[in-house]
Amino acid sequence: MGVRFLLDTPVVLWLVGDPAKVPPRVRRVLADRSNELLVSAISVLEVATKARLGKLPEGDVLLQTWGRCMSEIAATELPVGWEHARTAGSLRWAHRDPFDRVLVAQAACDGLQLVTTDRAVRAYDGVAVLAW
Repeated sequence: MGVRFLLDTPVVLWLVGDPAKVPPRVRRVLADRSNELLVSAISVLEVATKARLGKLPEGDVLLQTWGRCMSEIAATELPVGWEHARTAGSLRWAHRDPFDRVLVAQAACDGLQLVTTDRAVRAYDGVAVLAW
């Protein structure tokens, strides 16, 4: 088996709605079926929260078709467990975004490579990242 990738929420949004925002080399790596793509349940919470706050107008439509969209990008759900939550709350990291903290914790706990463009996440040295 290849690499297990955890997709950051913006990466999920781009792969589903505007794949051209993801560089071709990254799309090729993610499309390789020997690799596993995971999407955290926390990403659903992030999309729902931003849609409710008016920060993500297309969020409601995405949420209604979430399962189909995940199938289209061949991603599997990664539930948030107690170990993830404990680790996220305990990280010695100044970044305060709770969604990013959970994603970093999941990557660290489960040995996943986090796919992100977020500079704050890329700066955290406790997880491997695929970034651009």
